[in-house]
Amino acid sequence: MEKYAWKATIKEGCLEEYIKRHDEIWPEMKEMLNEAGIVNYTIWNTELELFGYYECTKGVEYASKVQSESAVNKKWDEYMKDVMVMELDPVTHAQPLLKKVFEFE
Repeated sequence: MEKYAWKATIKEGCLEEYIKRHDEIWPEMKEMLNEAGIVNYTIWNTELELFGYYECTKGVEYASKVQSESAVNKKWDEYMKDVMVMELDPVTHAQPLLKKVFEFE
């Protein structure tokens, strides 16, 4: 199973709203994540920084493809842009993959 990690920034004063929106994540967004093979998805924050991690049962390439072709994912990105800043890969339209430098299993 491939692993994926990303980072972003929360806009000043928007952490509570960011959390609220994820507490109320749309059912169709969950369906898209399932279709993409994304599991064990977790997001952490420290002050204004976000760090996300998930595992891809069908591979990172497949997960990125499903997300980039998903209308609901585009709608979610639009919905979230007033509370966060996220650099997107221009090819995959997903968060740029962070390079793994250490793993302990």
